[in-house]
Amino acid sequence: MITLLSKIFIKDRGDVSSPEVRRAYGALCSIVGICLNVLLFGFKYLAGTLAGSIAVTADAFNNLSDAGSSIITLLGFRLAAKKPDPGHPFGHGRIEYISGVAVSLIIIVVGVQLGLESVDKIRAPEPVDASWLAMLILAASICVKGYMYFYNRAVGKKINSPGMRATASDSLSDSVATLVVLLGMLAARIWGVNIDGWSGAAVALFIIWNGFNAARDTLDPLLGRAPEPELVQRICDIVMAHPEVLNVHDLVVHDYGPGRLMVSLHAEVPGDGDIFELHDAIDTAEYELQKELGCTAVIHMDPVSTDDSKVAAMRAALAGAVGALNLGITIHDFRIVDGPTHTNVIFDAVLPNDSPLSEDEAKARLEDIVRGLWQNTHPKVHIDRPFV
Repeated sequence: MITLLSKIFIKDRGDVSSPEVRRAYGALCSIVGICLNVLLFGFKYLAGTLAGSIAVTADAFNNLSDAGSSIITLLGFRLAAKKPDPGHPFGHGRIEYISGVAVSLIIIVVGVQLGLESVDKIRAPEPVDASWLAMLILAASICVKGYMYFYNRAVGKKINSPGMRATASDSLSDSVATLVVLLGMLAARIWGVNIDGWSGAAVALFIIWNGFNAARDTLDPLLGRAPEPELVQRICDIVMAHPEVLNVHDLVVHDYGPGRLMVSLHAEVPGDGDIFELHDAIDTAEYELQKELGCTAVIHMDPVSTDDSKVAAMRAALAGAVGALNLGITIHDFRIVDGPTHTNVIFDAVLPNDSPLSEDEAKARLEDIVRGLWQNTHPKVHIDRPFV
């Protein structure tokens, strides 16, 4: 159904990098979700009332909260699609992450409320009328929620939307929750065992667990999650494909919402190269990153000596000694400045975020290595932290 509706209502539906197309997909899925959840609420509430089941009634209100979640997702897509303005030069794409967090919080609140009501039912059980009509409604609900899970997951993956992935996760939890309720009603009908309260409690725990997982997935980008290794490798491959670039480092990827990435990095180039040719290569690399990955890229040129055998030998010796520490430290921007009494050895060192050494300890260790390798040297070490 979603595929058919997208063909009818979404222009250029294949261009998922377009903010307008992403907003249209989000609006379409949200509107369908609102309609289906309202219908499910009505039927489940009727079934819960007829059967006198707290688990079914609570599951019905869970669907009503899902309709509210879909409204939040819809608003999130609309606000995220707003163009950049003077106060928000990078756009409003992170609103989509915030809407995903809001959906996750609603899931958790519903789960807690359902859990409290289920505890009351465990303490004071009430008879449950496990009618075939109620069970048929629950079975149909499982099928509908399963369908919603698949289309939200597929579209969320297609347009890279954390908000829609959170909605898909919610739909899956609803399917499992309703299945538990249905099994409880079957147990009441076949064996005469009333586990309505326990079924509701199990559903509540599953909903809460699913809500926390969804919240974690949508909070990570807001907190500054490291980019995927595949993206990092792709960026390096595009830049390093230019023969003028000898190495890259200090790569930083800023995420301002799905489809809104800003990339900055340092590219080492021959210090004796033609500045215009080098600048043209860097400009071309920035253009290729924007064209192939849809990101804004800024590349800083770092000139390095390529024809000085002394510098090359010293750099290789230092890199070998640093590698022998087995601490994951790497060096870059290596250069020397000779003076009448000593030689300054200047370089940057990247210290892993999980290193057992503090920055001061790592700096002292590297300075000792430099002094041990060469006499009359003054090490000038700058400690970097990796952003990828």
